[in-house]
Amino acid sequence: MKRKLLRRVRGLRRPRRLVLSLVALVVVAGVAGGWLLLRGGEPAAATTTTATVQTQTLKQTVTASGTVAAATTAELSFDVSGTVTAVYVEPGEKVKKGQRLAAIDDDVLQAELDAAESSLTAARTARSQDVADDASEVQLAADDAAVLAAESKLAQAQDAVDDAVLRSTTKGTVTDVGLEVGDTAGSGSVTGSAGSADGSDSGTITVVSTGEFVVDASVASADIEKVSVGLQAELSVSGVDETVYGTVEEVGLVAETDSTGAAVFPVTIQVTDQRDDLFGGTSADVAIVVSQRADVLTVDSRAITTEGDKTYVEKVTDSKTGTTERTEVEVGETSGMATEITSGLSEGDVVEVAGFAGPGGTGGDQKMQQLREQMQQNGGFPGGGFPGGGTGGLPGGGSR
Repeated sequence: MKRKLLRRVRGLRRPRRLVLSLVALVVVAGVAGGWLLLRGGEPAAATTTTATVQTQTLKQTVTASGTVAAATTAELSFDVSGTVTAVYVEPGEKVKKGQRLAAIDDDVLQAELDAAESSLTAARTARSQDVADDASEVQLAADDAAVLAAESKLAQAQDAVDDAVLRSTTKGTVTDVGLEVGDTAGSGSVTGSAGSADGSDSGTITVVSTGEFVVDASVASADIEKVSVGLQAELSVSGVDETVYGTVEEVGLVAETDSTGAAVFPVTIQVTDQRDDLFGGTSADVAIVVSQRADVLTVDSRAITTEGDKTYVEKVTDSKTGTTERTEVEVGETSGMATEITSGLSEGDVVEVAGFAGPGGTGGDQKMQQLREQMQQNGGFPGGGFPGGGTGGLPGGGSR
C-alpha cells in the first residue's frame, strides 16, 4: 500500500516538473528573441548613403481615375419609315465612313420624289406662261413662291430617298445590329422580330471608332481649377505595360458625386495616338501634367532636414573620409522623391542621405551565432541539456 501511494506521488510530481520545464523553455525563447531584436542591447544601426545634386524636368500633376471609351460611338437609325429590305453588316465588321449598313423599301418614297419633280415642272411652266402673257407683278410673285415651294418639296423627297439607305457616319467597328429584314423601321424605332413596338434598344446599328479612344475621368473639386483644355495627360491603363499619352479635351463645369459622396468634375482626355491595345470599359489611372519645368536643380528629398525655420542638408566635403558640412538651403516644389533647390547647392554637389538598416550591428550577429552554436552543442539550450535537468531529450527528465 505504501509503495502504491509513493508511485502516485511520483506520478503527480512529473507534470509539475514538465510545466516548470516548459516555462523555462518559453523564457529562454523570449530571451533569445529579444537578443535577436536588440542584438545584445546595442542601439539600432543607422546607415547613410549619398546623392548627387542634379538638374531634371520637374512636373506637377493632378491625379484622377477614369475609364477608357471609344472616341466616337454612333447610334444610327432610319430617319424615314419603311420595311427593312436589306441588312448589309454584322457585329464585329469594320466599316468606312459613308458605307451602307441597311436599306428599307423606297417604292413609296420614290413615287413621292417623282410627284415632287412633276410639281416643280408645272410651277416653272406656269410662271413662264405668265411672264409671256405679261401678267401682273402680284401674279408673278405668286408664281415665284410656288416655284420655291416645289423646289423645297423636291429636296425633301430626294433626302427621303437617300435616307432609305442607312450609312455609317464614321469609320469604325459595328458593335450591335438591332434590326432585321422584314422589320418596319422609321424615325429611330422598329417593330418586328428584332425590335419592340416602342423602339427601345432596337432599330439602331451601333458603330464605334477603331483605334481612337478617350478616357472619361473624374477630378476632385480641390484640383479642378488647375486643369484646362490642352494639358498633357499620362495614362496608366489596366493591361497595358507602357504609358499611354493624351490631352485634356473637355473639362466639365458641373460637379458630380462619386461613390464616396465627394464632389468631382468630369474630364475627358483624348488619347493622342492610334492604338490597338485599348478596349472600351478598361480602367485607367490618370496624371494630368499641370506644370512642367526643365533644368530644375533638385536633390533627393530624404537628404533635406528642417529644424524650426531652417532647412539644411549634410554636404559631403571630403569623399574619402566622408566628412560632411551642414549647409543651409532654400527649397521650392517637390515632385515624387525630388525636391527643388533654389539656393545653397550647385549641380554636382554630393549630399548625405540618412538611412536605417534595422536593429543591432555586427556584434549582435556574432553573439547570436554563438548562442545558436552553443544550443546545438548542448542539445538545444545554453548550459547543457534541457530546462529542469532532463537529459534524455524530454523536459523533466523523461526519455523518448
